[in-house]
Amino acid sequence: MKNNILIVDAYNMIGNWPELAKLKKSGHLAAARERLLHTLVNYRRLRNYQRMIVVFDAMYVPGLAKEYRKSGLEIVWTAEDQTADSYIEALTGKLQTRLTLVTVATSDQAEQWTIFSKGAIRIPAWEFHQDIKHAKQEIRDQSKKYQDQASMRHIPWNQQQLKKMEVLRRQLEQKKDSRN
Repeated sequence: MKNNILIVDAYNMIGNWPELAKLKKSGHLAAARERLLHTLVNYRRLRNYQRMIVVFDAMYVPGLAKEYRKSGLEIVWTAEDQTADSYIEALTGKLQTRLTLVTVATSDQAEQWTIFSKGAIRIPAWEFHQDIKHAKQEIRDQSKKYQDQASMRHIPWNQQQLKKMEVLRRQLEQKKDSRN
């Protein structure tokens, strides 16, 4: 079984997911970044990625090159002279092996061919957004199923069920008595 790694081009998601694009356009880019990270932390748990690497392009925050971990995510701010695309392309080349499957969430068409040539998979921002929604719905459906099953156990038995149980109880008592 292959290790699954997801690399996310962060600003592509912020620019293409309606709720994040709205935050960015209203001057709340930091809030959009935090909301994206929060969403990805939850998604990672739902889809069980071994690694999830979120890459922010330095053109939006010059001079902030750094890498750190937060809630199971690996967060990268590229160097001022390095684009997220070039960083992701190089990283994909290092990580994609026979034992590893790298998926890159990006909307950059030019990056697509580089990603494919390295044997990785590309998922466009819109499709990735839909998969996140679908994963959340799967969890809600699963949770509802368990709640429904649990609530069924708490429903009192009706008279017909009670009568059947009484018949079974008597039959068991008769068998017990006949053995003694």
